[in-house]
Amino acid sequence: MPPPTSYQPTKPDADDSDSDLEIDIEELDPQPTAAERRAPPIALRTLRMGGLRRGAKRNAYGELGRSRDTGEEDAAALLRDDEGGNNPRYSDASAAGGDEAPLLNEHAGSGSGSSSRRRRRSFTGDTLRIGSLRLPSFMSGTTGADQGNNDDEEPEKEEDDPSASRLVAVGSAQHIRFPPNIISNAKYTAWSFLPVTLYNEFSFFFNMYFLLVALSQAIPALRIGYLSTYIAPLAFVLMITLGKEAYDDIGRRRRDNEANSEAYTVLRFDERGQAGGSIRPRKALKSSHVRHGSKRNIPRGDRLSDIQEEEEQIEGDGSKQFLSSHVTEISKKSRDLKIGDVLKLTKGQRVPSDVIILKCFSNEAAVHQEEEEPAVQGESLLVDHPADPKQAVEESGAAEGSSNGETFIRTDQLDGETDWKLRLASPLSQNLPVEELVRLRVTAGKPDRKVNEFTGTLELLPSRQDAMTTESFSTEDGTAKAAPLSIDNTAWANTVIASHATTLAVIVYSGPQTRSALSTSPSRSKTGLLEYEINSLTKILCFLTLALSIILVAVHGFSNAKDNIWYIQIMRFLVLFSTIVPISLRVNLDMGKSIYSWFIQRDPGIPGAVVRTSTIPEDLGRIEYLLSDKTGTLTQNEMEMKKIHVGTVSYANDAMDEVSTYVKQALHLVPSAGQSADTPLTTPSSTHASGTNVGATRQRREIGSRVRDVVMALALCHNVTPTTEEEDGRTFNSYQASSPDEIAIVKWTESVGLRLAYRDRKSIVLESTETGRTVVKVRILDIFPFTSEGKRMGIVVQFYDKLQPGIPSTGSGEIWFYQKGADTVMSSIVAANDWLDEETANMAREGLRTLVVGRKRLSAAEYQEFSARYQEASLAIGGREAGIQAVVSRYLEHDLELLGVTGVEDKLQKDVKPSLELLRNAGIKIWMLTGDKVETARCVAVSSKLVARGQYIHTIDKLKRKDAALEHLDFLRSKTDSCLLIDGESLSMYLTHYRTDFISVAVLLPAVVACRCSPTQKAEVARLIKEYTKKRVCCIGDGGNDVSMIQAADVGVGIVGKEGRQASLAADFSIEQFHHLTKLLVWHGRNSYKRSAKLAQFVIHRGLIIAVCQTMYSIALKFKPEGLYKNWLLVGYATIYTAAPVLSLVLDKDVDEDLTNLYPELYKELTSGRSLSYRTFFVWVFVSIYQGCLIQGLSQILTEVDSPRMVAVSYTVLVLNELLMVAIEITTWHWVMVVSIVGTFLMYIGSIPFLGDYFDLKFLLTLGFYWRVAAILAMSLIPTYAAKLIQRILKPPSYRKVQGI
Repeated sequence: MPPPTSYQPTKPDADDSDSDLEIDIEELDPQPTAAERRAPPIALRTLRMGGLRRGAKRNAYGELGRSRDTGEEDAAALLRDDEGGNNPRYSDASAAGGDEAPLLNEHAGSGSGSSSRRRRRSFTGDTLRIGSLRLPSFMSGTTGADQGNNDDEEPEKEEDDPSASRLVAVGSAQHIRFPPNIISNAKYTAWSFLPVTLYNEFSFFFNMYFLLVALSQAIPALRIGYLSTYIAPLAFVLMITLGKEAYDDIGRRRRDNEANSEAYTVLRFDERGQAGGSIRPRKALKSSHVRHGSKRNIPRGDRLSDIQEEEEQIEGDGSKQFLSSHVTEISKKSRDLKIGDVLKLTKGQRVPSDVIILKCFSNEAAVHQEEEEPAVQGESLLVDHPADPKQAVEESGAAEGSSNGETFIRTDQLDGETDWKLRLASPLSQNLPVEELVRLRVTAGKPDRKVNEFTGTLELLPSRQDAMTTESFSTEDGTAKAAPLSIDNTAWANTVIASHATTLAVIVYSGPQTRSALSTSPSRSKTGLLEYEINSLTKILCFLTLALSIILVAVHGFSNAKDNIWYIQIMRFLVLFSTIVPISLRVNLDMGKSIYSWFIQRDPGIPGAVVRTSTIPEDLGRIEYLLSDKTGTLTQNEMEMKKIHVGTVSYANDAMDEVSTYVKQALHLVPSAGQSADTPLTTPSSTHASGTNVGATRQRREIGSRVRDVVMALALCHNVTPTTEEEDGRTFNSYQASSPDEIAIVKWTESVGLRLAYRDRKSIVLESTETGRTVVKVRILDIFPFTSEGKRMGIVVQFYDKLQPGIPSTGSGEIWFYQKGADTVMSSIVAANDWLDEETANMAREGLRTLVVGRKRLSAAEYQEFSARYQEASLAIGGREAGIQAVVSRYLEHDLELLGVTGVEDKLQKDVKPSLELLRNAGIKIWMLTGDKVETARCVAVSSKLVARGQYIHTIDKLKRKDAALEHLDFLRSKTDSCLLIDGESLSMYLTHYRTDFISVAVLLPAVVACRCSPTQKAEVARLIKEYTKKRVCCIGDGGNDVSMIQAADVGVGIVGKEGRQASLAADFSIEQFHHLTKLLVWHGRNSYKRSAKLAQFVIHRGLIIAVCQTMYSIALKFKPEGLYKNWLLVGYATIYTAAPVLSLVLDKDVDEDLTNLYPELYKELTSGRSLSYRTFFVWVFVSIYQGCLIQGLSQILTEVDSPRMVAVSYTVLVLNELLMVAIEITTWHWVMVVSIVGTFLMYIGSIPFLGDYFDLKFLLTLGFYWRVAAILAMSLIPTYAAKLIQRILKPPSYRKVQGI
């Protein structure tokens, strides 16, 4: 890694052998009548060439002007700390009356006989500097490492108390140990993995059952066969399950590691003396013998060159020698960031921790600053400089951060809001040089989850050491300054820098203490609904086993004989019948889950899909409620102007070309010749005049005039600032604003011919996109920003008639008031009309976000009267807001000329409309939970077809009273076909006071839209639906604000967003587009559930049938608990002889993918759980009892009861019966199924010669063996298959119906 480069590299200095830091006054101006006693030296800064404060180079000369009595005192003074407050001899000029005051006072003191020596500070007691030079550690007793924030060996630190507020020293090491800045979605640690996973496994009944069965074999009286027969399967099951959990968690850790390894630029603040190469070698002071008499004659030209050389030296180094630190840029991984680190963030970067913004400056500002610096040398030479170097460096910071301290952030990953948020640097830190940031200390409150609130304090202290202490400083004596901090000075983790400016910010909360992490619930192990269903079925099987064992012992008689104790007999029967609860069930299901996960991740129709929790793919087929985020999930968060209506005509799509034609005609007032101060500009009046085109009809002229007026209004009435971006070496124009709607409108005005070229707080300049010339220039007189309460924004502008410099007088240019806003508020502000309500309703039905645009012309007298009243209202102490609004309403907001209505579309993700429709037809109820505004949520709900055309939307917002809350619920009960739109405030009231009432009504509605939701509210809604309905809930989102909701859901799906991967990392399934969800649920979810249901039933059937055979055998042996199939036969039956064909059922499918999309109702029937229900379970139990009784009974009848011949016939029929039952149940054949069935059959035939310990091999070569096997097999299978065919004819399943269409 290359060495870190200096943040502000200093220029190398030439070795200047003749320049002195000090020159005696006699050397500058020799006096022939000099006194015997030499006058004390006068600092050259009293005669210094002025102007060094220009730009960012406001130099303070500090100690250069301090007096010296001896050479020893010269060194001491030069080494002394800049802050002269502790020594009256070196007091501030502000306290002493000027730069000369210390020198004159000292001179006077000397003249009166006072001692010229002053008490000096101890060299060993303090940390001393020459500008920034520090003493070696062996003299000062303080190591430099203690001051830095990159210590390898940190001293013992106090643990952080998360319930207390904190002091953060900016850019320095902290005295308290804070948690590391690590993202963790892992479920386990190295220590918790085994205990937690084993607990989860044995919390399932059948795992605990098999554990007890296996342990029972350690008791000799209960042992049946080999101990490994029971231990090995259980160990194998646990190894498979633990391996899957470990694999999934390692994958999560690997993905977390990617996020934690993201590199960030951090500013390292070293002590000036430690920065290698940063401190230029200081020349030695003039020796003592030169000072005391050995003066040489110096030509005047040389004296002037000394002054100039010293000036250049100071100019090059300037106030840097008094700065508190030396700054270099280093790269740190996200996990290595610590509290107090200062980050350098640029556009598009994700904020890794909760930070306080310290400085914002643009690249343009830096270039501008560099261009100005050479002018310093030409300025006046006799301007004084401040005596206090700290004062100088504080003043010098303004130019360095010549941006106004503003930056924009995107918070859609945190709270779901689409609007950009304006964030500000505190003026206290914005005006500091970067090197002085280490003197800042932040006081912040305890960590909490309130993303919209923050209260803190920023303090500027005398030194870095003071900032690192916990002592309080008074601001009254001027030694410290303080400024309040609010939410406007923060950027929370997972927000994204949206501005082009470089932002410096200090970390105040890290890792698990960030707002984002506190709003996220911890990861939990998820278990599928199928697992719980099988667990309950297992309990039934276990009860049957126990009942059967007791019945068999009871029939034989309860005996206490030595070799026939009744309870031991019951225990032995329980062990014999343990196959009824098949341990291989878990193995088969877990292997099936892995195969389903493999299918999902390899599906070309879902590129980029990742299965992060491979234990719940079957739940994808049981979803009944889908909770979706809006921003980035349903929408792209990209706005586009789609339609504009000007009263008599509407323009959209290709018709926008006609708008461009009208605009070009309006801009032809500007002559083609070069522009000058007398070049006329376009104003609303001139626009009207230009509409009189020869040959055009009167109606067309009127329409053209209206179009030009509305385009000009939209190009002026906004808060957008134009910027330039560079990408791949290509520069292009861009815009930044808090609202993406406004950016979309300004981009549209550019596309039709009117570009926003320049904007500051006082003026706006518009250019023609065709000619590139300035066509409109206005002065901004007043601006009324958009608020969620007002729902409108306005601007008062004064038009320039000509392209002249300076500000026009109030009476010379036209003054217009422009306003745009929601139709609900603008309809009462604009003049009477007959089309506004109809057109806004039409656009709203299309899902467009509508804005009504109006204007009003003001005379100079009207504006002056308004301005005076407005100023008066803004100074009122009480009722200020109401007073201001009253003035605006009285003078401006009435009878506006209605110009037009705009329709802006929030672009939906690809195929969102058909996807939502398909999911709705599949029986899934869809809720949209977003942090965005009510109007935005309504528009997206309509445009995405979440709400059907014409469906009534019942809105509940800003609910305050409990009785009103109940009234809304009563209304919804009577109108369950409506859609509910509710805001976060109202939702909070319902969740607090009427949880059950609210959810009982809400689940009946076809769609619910909740807006202004916090992350915790989203998670709470998901949990509430789960608790009340007991149905499967799926949550999908793409941002950090969706993580809690995703983790609270039964199935969490994360979309890999543009700005972050927090949601996808925390989710069970990760996809790239919302429309991939339909295939994930309707195809993969359906298949996974149906396959696992069939697989589970077959495994239960396989275990039951062998248990029934064992029962028949025990009855034949007069109820003795002896094993029928022992050792290898028992193990082989559950593994190599039947495992592969049964497992191949995971490849079965009843319908093609196209049919599942064409008939999503096929998915709806899965939610009832009919594929694996008590009904189907008992059907399989009956089949197992029938086949087991028949196979074992006929085998015993056709051969002798207790002989190898009977075992051979019975076991062979049992294996072939299972293979053929699999073949009967297959709907769609796959080559793997054929191979597994045929291969298993051949494997069984091939293994028969090795089964001589169990079979009579000679009997197997006779014809009697084959006819017995064939007869028993036919009687077992034919009735079963016939019953299935009859049922299929009488009551065909749904998939058969759609296949027959």
